Amino acid sequence: MLVRTTRRQLEPVTDVFQSWRRLNRLFDEAFGNWAAVPSENGTVTSAWVPACDITEDKENLRVVVELPGVKPKDVKISLENNLLSIRGEKKQESEQTTDRVHRYERAYGTFERTFTLPSTVDADRIQARYDNGILTVTIPKVERARPREIPVVTS
Repeated sequence: MLVRTTRRQLEPVTDVFQSWRRLNRLFDEAFGNWAAVPSENGTVTSAWVPACDITEDKENLRVVVELPGVKPKDVKISLENNLLSIRGEKKQESEQTTDRVHRYERAYGTFERTFTLPSTVDADRIQARYDNGILTVTIPKVERARPREIPVVTS
């Protein structure tokens, strides 16, 4: 037996899926920069994903990562097979206080960001600078990858 479904019958189902997608998007926006990660002792801690900007000019690629509260010694940068990895840990300072805690919203824990670099970068000249919680990784392009102007000669 063949059952025909009309567009009108599918509309409620479509509305439910659209509402579900909207709800997922809201959760992603609200909780997109951290994830719950079980620790060794079974408690749940949060890992976080620091925000970053990637820009490019004629001579360099630049990765700028926000790392507030992270000490430079707790950041490790590596490059292997054109894969740039920035990892580290934001440690929670234990505060001894008699005040009651009403809310903890700051994220702590390990983080890792990984970026695939093009083959046109000069891996030997990568530099990293850390200033006021902002990590800037400057990745120079190789000479042949830089745009250049070719003059037109008349005969």
